[in-house]
Formats: sequence, C-alpha cells, structure tokens
Amino acid sequence: MNKKDWVTVVVAGLFLGLHFLFWMESLVHTSVASSMVILSLQPLFVMIGSYFMFRERNSILTIFCLIAALIGSIIIAWGDLGISREAILGDGLSLLGTILVSAYMLAGQKVSRKIDSNLYSILVFFLGGTVMLVYCLFNQIPLVGYRSSDWTYFLLLAVIPTIFGQNIFNLLLKTIGATTVSVGIIGEPVLAILLAYLFLGETMTAFQLTGGLITLFGMGMYFWLRSSSHIVAKQEWI
Repeated sequence: MNKKDWVTVVVAGLFLGLHFLFWMESLVHTSVASSMVILSLQPLFVMIGSYFMFRERNSILTIFCLIAALIGSIIIAWGDLGISREAILGDGLSLLGTILVSAYMLAGQKVSRKIDSNLYSILVFFLGGTVMLVYCLFNQIPLVGYRSSDWTYFLLLAVIPTIFGQNIFNLLLKTIGATTVSVGIIGEPVLAILLAYLFLGETMTAFQLTGGLITLFGMGMYFWLRSSSHIVAKQEWI
C-alpha cells in the first residue's frame, strides 16, 4: 500500500465513526421507520459512486430490481412515517449518516485488494471508535457508571453487528463489491420484522408483509442477475 491507500483507510475510519454519530443522533429526533427508509438509500449512493470511481455499470433490469427493493423498504415504514420540524432535522442527520457510510463502503472497496480484510476492519473500527470517544469526551458524556444490563447490550452490539456484521461486509468488498454488499443491507428491516414476530410476539402489519415481500423479491432478482452476468463474463473470458 502506498501513502494514498493509507489516507483512504484513515478517511474510511473517520467516515464510519461520523456515520454512527449522525445516524444514532437522528434517532433522537425522528422515528426508526423514517431513519430506516433513508438508510435504505445507501445502495443507490454506492451505485452512483461505483460508477464514477470504478466505472461499474449496471443493466437497466438490475437498477429496476434495486429500485423495487427500495420501494419495499418505503412500504414497510409507511405506516410509521411522520413529518414535523424535529423529524426533518432527524431525517437530515440520517441522510448525512447514509452518505458517510456509502463513502465508507466505497473507500473499503478501493483498498480491499491491497490490505487484509481483518486488518482493515481493526484499523477502521479503531478510528471510528476514536471519533466517537472524542465526541463523548468533548460533550462530557460519561463512559462508566452504567447498569450491568447496559454493558451486556454494549457487548452484544460490539460482537454481533460489528464483528459479525461490518467485519463480514468488509470481507465481501473484495469479491462482490460495495454495491452488492449495500443491497444485502436492505434486507435488515425484513429480518428484524420476522425476528420480532417470532421471538417478541409483535404483530406483522399489512404494510410490513407487503413491503417485505417486495424487498426480498427485488434483492433476490438483483443477486440473481449479478451472479448470472458474472457467470457469463467468466465463460467469455475462458
């Protein structure tokens, strides 16, 4: 890796930390549903960035499948969307967080073939955590004194969505690219709704069921088209 590559890694870590700050702060001002819809725009931003950075092209049918998945996410949250001055502030923060995490994905793809994915994850997680630590110290947010149940949640958040979430995304950037990884992230709300229905006894609304099916259909078709084009390109190369 040259100096430019190391700068890219540092910027990616800063973007990751800022993404979490903006996105988590958005939840204070707007609903989870609104924030989720905006966060689902991530594949669109990544697709645009991939075109300019890596000259990646997508067929019209592939773009249609992505849009279908996005529409499904909007339908899922439609019943909970609300408009107010404070909600607009939260939506703006969520949009900034989405743009930052999209840039983080693109930066990861740029250096994915030059650095081990586990080392890359350690570096960007350390830098992202440093950003949040500085924020907490600057705003005098206490780092200790929480209940044992809170520490349990902190640990679970570190292990499950970070080590087994973001770390796996970083690993996949090298082989399937940022756009495809981002499309997979759209499925998070669908899985959350299903788990809440199975384990928490929450009801599944018609909006959630319809939107979830559309999202899964759009994602499935997108992955199928991408894999088919990859197989065709491989055969032509052979």
